[in-house]
Amino acid sequence: MVQYYNTGDKDSTNLIAYASDLSMFAMLFTDMQNGTRDYGNDRPIKSVEVAILSTIEQNPGITVSDLSQKQHRTKGTISSIVSNLEKGGYIYREKRPGNAKVVHLYTTPDGERLNTLYIAFVTKKTTEIQSELLKVCSISEMNSFCKVLHEYVKLLSKAFDEES
Repeated sequence: MVQYYNTGDKDSTNLIAYASDLSMFAMLFTDMQNGTRDYGNDRPIKSVEVAILSTIEQNPGITVSDLSQKQHRTKGTISSIVSNLEKGGYIYREKRPGNAKVVHLYTTPDGERLNTLYIAFVTKKTTEIQSELLKVCSISEMNSFCKVLHEYVKLLSKAFDEES
């Protein structure tokens, strides 16, 4: 096992190993997010699209702008995903009386069903991954990883917000 962080280490070998693993993780996760999967409704959909659908269901009436900020993606990217979800019959757009400019997003019954299937899939896969990790990592190590990952996401989110 590579010891990733050692404050007394003047050599960058450990940092390079860490960066390599992090880069590989990011690439594999991106490939997974961009991949298409059937979650059990016989209608394959991209993982990133169903993740956005899930956010819409958790935040009924959310706007594209708010969704863009929440997901740290450009409005153009979110608009494209929202269009695909609408074409698939998973969401609908609604304008509120008195404000024809702002469009609010809601899930349809098909969208709610897909989100339920998605949550079940994610729960099952996460449980399987945790079981595999517990064969080689302690609970303390897993908790440490989750803490580091959480803090890393916060840093990346901040960087994204500053760039947009």
